[in-house]
Amino acid sequence: MLANKHVLLIIGGGIAAFKSLDLIRRLRERGVTVTPVLTKAAEEFVTPLSVSALAAQKVYRDLFDLTDEAEMGHIELSRAADLVVVAPATADMMAKMSAGLAGDLATTLLLATDKRVLIVPAMNVRMWEHPATQRSLSVLDADGILTVGPDEGEMACGEFGPGRMAEVPEIIAAIDAALSDGPLNGKHIVVTSGPTHEPIDPVRYIANRSSGAQGTAIAAALATLGATVTFVTGPADMPPPKGVRVIRVQTAQEMLEAVQAADKADAAVFAAAVADWRVANAGANKIKKDGSGLPQLEFAENPDILATVAQMKEGRPPLVIGFAAETDDVIAHATAKRARKGCDWIVANDVSPETGIMGGSENAVTLITADGSEAWERMSKSAVAQKLAARIAEAMS
Repeated sequence: MLANKHVLLIIGGGIAAFKSLDLIRRLRERGVTVTPVLTKAAEEFVTPLSVSALAAQKVYRDLFDLTDEAEMGHIELSRAADLVVVAPATADMMAKMSAGLAGDLATTLLLATDKRVLIVPAMNVRMWEHPATQRSLSVLDADGILTVGPDEGEMACGEFGPGRMAEVPEIIAAIDAALSDGPLNGKHIVVTSGPTHEPIDPVRYIANRSSGAQGTAIAAALATLGATVTFVTGPADMPPPKGVRVIRVQTAQEMLEAVQAADKADAAVFAAAVADWRVANAGANKIKKDGSGLPQLEFAENPDILATVAQMKEGRPPLVIGFAAETDDVIAHATAKRARKGCDWIVANDVSPETGIMGGSENAVTLITADGSEAWERMSKSAVAQKLAARIAEAMS
């Protein structure tokens, strides 16, 4: 799918720039033409010679290079590629992009391009979590800039947390999705997945038995068809899929806020097993078993994420899909849920313990729409996801 594509690769100045060399090599193995642009800071980490040798292309570095401007002006350079990739995208680069600055070749190209842009953030965890960086990310998201990563892990500075540059296979998957000519190319879809954890105290919580496998498979299937996917996940067992924007949450309230903060979506798939209730009087400290009797827990209803989005008067996605995990009268309960919530489709399944579906590798679902119900045979969760993604693409064509 990547063969004969052209990527303009802007290499930012961070220790993670060394990964850009492997990225160039892997892209070229797939038949991609890579035109590299080095920032001044990037030259402190990788040399123009090594980048040029791997790309088998001239390296562009200076906005005011008269020879470069005569051969290919920066405006043409910014528009000749199929996709612009910034890897690594430092906090400084993200701030300049969000502010619309154009003080060097890299930022000028980013401001002048008419092609999609994918950034691969990489920085210290404190820099990533800083409100200024998160503001930059919000602006870039709103501008339609695609993002992959950052991952969580140990960094060169010795700290641990989010900020580590995504691994090369993950970046390539994101590039592949961005350049896909699939039926969902240009569509933005929000997918929720996994359970939510509602705290009782700092060490205990209420949750549903959900691995996140079905939601993860759906997000991956949609991305494969070319969709830009925002994946809002609770603390699931399954790692998130590659090539999607991942937003991690813990509680139902956090999940709702993340969904509402996402860019305007063409569709939304609510596959998360959201806890219906939370503990209203959750303890600030660990509740002790000290012989004074059982703790008195007061419960409150969690926000209904599916109904909130499905009943939005402005900005409602044209296609809203919910899930109904039932243990009895599956079709009747799911049909009533679709009408009550106001969503377009419901994917219903029987999660009784004897089915082995909750937390298992297979699923047996019934798709319920305004036209009626359609039972699908039991199959792998990946196959269910692919079939659902194909239906979504058909409905949005």
